[in-house]
Order: sequence, then C-alpha cells, then structure tokens
Amino acid sequence: MIWLNNLRYKIGHYFLKQELVDFSRERGFDGFENSKSIGILFDATQKDDLELATRYVKYLKDHKKRIKSIGFFQGKTIPDMVFSKLEFDYFTKKDLNWYFKPMPGFVDQFINEEFDVLIDLNLDLAFPLQYISELSKAKFKIGKFQEGNTHFDFMIDVPEDKGIKYFLRNLDLYIQQINTIKGNE
Repeated sequence: MIWLNNLRYKIGHYFLKQELVDFSRERGFDGFENSKSIGILFDATQKDDLELATRYVKYLKDHKKRIKSIGFFQGKTIPDMVFSKLEFDYFTKKDLNWYFKPMPGFVDQFINEEFDVLIDLNLDLAFPLQYISELSKAKFKIGKFQEGNTHFDFMIDVPEDKGIKYFLRNLDLYIQQINTIKGNE
C-alpha cells in the first residue's frame, strides 16, 4: 500500500502546482516589530512540538501580535487534552481529501488571510501543511531552508538532528538583527 500513498502524494503535488499557476500575493516586510498579524503552521503530533508552538504563540501575543495558528495531527483524532482556542485550530488525517489536501473551512480562511508574517514550523515537510504554506497570501513567509524552495521569503537552515526549538531560537536571533537594521534606516 506504500505505492498507493506515493501515488496520492504525487497527485496532491500535481493539484498544488495547478493551484499555484494562478497564485499571486502581495509581498512586503516592514520589520517584525511593525508586524501586527502572524500566522503559524506546525505539526502538532509530537507533544513537545505542540508545547513549543503554544508557548511561542503566547510569547507573540504578549508582544501585542494578532495570531492565528493551525496544527496538524498525523493521526485520525485530536488528543483529548487539546482544544481549539481563539488562536488555534487543528485538523487530522480524517480532514484530508484523497490526495491529502486539508478540507476544513478554517484552512481556506487561513490561506486567504493576508498575514504580515507566516511562520511555517513544518520542519518534517508534512504535505497538508506545505499545501497551506505555499498557497498562503501572507506578505512575508518564513520557513525551513529547502534547496530550490521559492515560496519562502526567508529560510532558516535546520540540521536533521535539530527541531522546532532550534528553529525558533534562530528565528528570534534573525528577527532581532532585522529589527536593528530596520531601526537604523
């Protein structure tokens, strides 16, 4: 059945490419300090990653940012202790169509929201999150470095043995440097 999943992913990538043919977005970045709205994508399957993403959302909210995030659980159900909140929505494998496109209505709303910044914490490149990220109308997209990737405006190289914590530490470091440069202009 691995061949069937591979076929489904290939079909998913084909349809994503078709949607990207007519895709356009307004690009721009006025520094992180001036960003008011931030979208965050993350794989919520691992408890530690869910916790880090939750803490990062709180950190950004404390800095007066309007946050909306989507977490993807790679199982068929959302764990009992996880609840959707104002800034969090979640989906699972059962919310995907045959070729792994996420179907919940909040996904389309997220994609069409013109966030000042999109932070993609999808380090393992789960296709449903990649689909959302590539079609997002966010003005500035940040994600993991991938050779040949053209949909991120800013990428952070993350070694295989590192995770979201490493990514967020480096993101904060780069944000401080960008803010310093913007402040000196």
